[in-house]
Amino acid sequence: MNGALLPRVFGNTELTVSALGFGAGHLGDPALGEEDVHRLLNAVVDAGVTLIDTAPSYGLSEARIGRALRSRREDVVLSTKVGYGVPGVPDWTAACITQGIEKALKTLGTDWLDVVHLHSCPLDTLQRGEVIEALGRARDDGKIRAAAYSGDNEALEWAIRCGRFDSVQLSLNLFDQHALNRSVISAWSRALGVVVKRPLANAPWRFKDRPAGHYCETYWHRMTSMNLHHFDIGWDELALRFAVFQPGVHSAIVGTTSMEHLKANVRALEEGPLPAELEQALRRSFDTHKRDWVSQT
Repeated sequence: MNGALLPRVFGNTELTVSALGFGAGHLGDPALGEEDVHRLLNAVVDAGVTLIDTAPSYGLSEARIGRALRSRREDVVLSTKVGYGVPGVPDWTAACITQGIEKALKTLGTDWLDVVHLHSCPLDTLQRGEVIEALGRARDDGKIRAAAYSGDNEALEWAIRCGRFDSVQLSLNLFDQHALNRSVISAWSRALGVVVKRPLANAPWRFKDRPAGHYCETYWHRMTSMNLHHFDIGWDELALRFAVFQPGVHSAIVGTTSMEHLKANVRALEEGPLPAELEQALRRSFDTHKRDWVSQT
């Protein structure tokens, strides 16, 4: 297996994950052919990427993963989300969690789920405990292996401290470093698995002018405010190496439908951590300009 993707022990769980994870949101697009999806997912696993992250809100993604990787189930760590979107069941209730897990098991065609997140669950709902208890029961019953929370800011910090979760998924990138000095360290001290979402910050460097209304508009503003100079390292590589090699981070999920992008991401990680001087400059730049910036949810 590629040295850059050697498995990392995932917190206190019995799971191991690759440093590069695969975000499967793009696979939900019906315009993408079934054969192309099958070929891409198998190339992902062949490259040594073991963490596959999906969600019921990603269209056809869960079903396609189930079909493409059924014969390779033992080779992958399947991560999905619950809390919403079960027909006829109110969101953020115990029934929604329980039935959402059953739905995911069926759609993914598996007997167990590896990591299941309460996806952007509001803080007051977390604190009531009903959804956390339902997730815990599923873990006790062997239907899931790790009970997880996906979110940011105050709700994330509470989820880490409460002692009820095995792992968390959080935003972390060059322009979203809020979690570094707080949530990542706190999760690490409690031996939780940590998965980074948005490690490429939705690639705001694609745009010369502010992309009004685009998903990455906030990150574009932060990028221009920080006025970074990346020392002849391409933006994608810079961002990915910054996120993946932070202490306490186990994996960073990147989505693509391109084999070339997948190979480029693997090559980037082969370079290892960023030089210490560059790493420190990136941290200083964020701290200097961050003002009231918080993590993007």
